[in-house]
Amino acid sequence: MRRHLLLVTSLVCLFSLLTVFAIAERKQNKWVTIFDGKTLDGWTPKIVGQKAGVDPYDTFRVEDGKIVVGYDKYEGTFDDRFGHLFYKMPYSNYRMRLEYRFLGEQVKGGPGWAWKNSGVMIHGQQASSMDIDQSFPVSIEVQLLGGGPEGDRPTGNLCTPGTNVVMNGKLHTQHCTNSTSPTFRGEEWVKLEIEVRGNKVVKHLINDVVVMEYSESQYDPNDKDAQKLILDDRLTLAAGTISLQSESHPCEFRNIELLVLD
Repeated sequence: MRRHLLLVTSLVCLFSLLTVFAIAERKQNKWVTIFDGKTLDGWTPKIVGQKAGVDPYDTFRVEDGKIVVGYDKYEGTFDDRFGHLFYKMPYSNYRMRLEYRFLGEQVKGGPGWAWKNSGVMIHGQQASSMDIDQSFPVSIEVQLLGGGPEGDRPTGNLCTPGTNVVMNGKLHTQHCTNSTSPTFRGEEWVKLEIEVRGNKVVKHLINDVVVMEYSESQYDPNDKDAQKLILDDRLTLAAGTISLQSESHPCEFRNIELLVLD
């Protein structure tokens, strides 16, 4: 009798564990909205010159179900007041997708290179760990660009503030590298997807096409901001925050979703 009870108890425990794993697996295989379309709950701004969580210029706001990046409350000129909007949790293995577009005119005083320029930062440091005047978080940047009337200006590029990656089997230290995407010249919505496999592989997709791929994300030991984050000489960068960028040109984000892979 006792043996029978033990067997039943064991089976119940096993069934419970399998149920938990099954539920967890279903959750992992489901796209989850990380922007509710109504508020910035779960998101924290960090603007140059301000503490994390303080955005006196209302740079990041919600309008008509979109995260709007605007500069109408920037008195005077832009004055290098770059900003980032951080999601509340760090991630390592995931897919993220959203739509973005550029519109309107660049704010007065914005640098020339920042015209129709924004980005999604991955593997980033925490907003609270940034220096008050730090322009960009140590991270991997999926750079988003819009084009002018003529010339090529691809999007879904790679930039590396305080970081390096491995590309084509070699350490890649160039700060910004163009993708193979086409140029988008107007105010149309563009679909971005990022596939992140920890420290192994990162892929950028524009309108469902892979346009950039690299691996072995790591801190740059020569960067002063990265040096503060390196522990025991370990450079490997396998997880971190996600943030949306503000670089002086109005833009919008919508349909922001995440699929956790493990």
